[in-house]
Amino acid sequence: MSHTPHELAEEFPSKIEEMRRLKETNAHFATLSDRYHEINRAVHRAETDVEPTSDQHMTEMRRERMRLKDEIAAMLAEAPA
Repeated sequence: MSHTPHELAEEFPSKIEEMRRLKETNAHFATLSDRYHEINRAVHRAETDVEPTSDQHMTEMRRERMRLKDEIAAMLAEAPA
């Protein structure tokens, strides 16, 4: 399997422990994280033509990924260390 860019651990390398803790203790964060991984993989499959899609759909998926990442970043910023 090829390397998938934009994994949360790569996006927030200093927050890996906080992400693990939040996934275990915060259902909303766990849902966001799972959804981010789903859309990230869908984007990667489309980018590598494993599952080609239209330009419009690709743009929508990328926007959704960015929205999820922003919400995850906000929750990580608010999480106690």
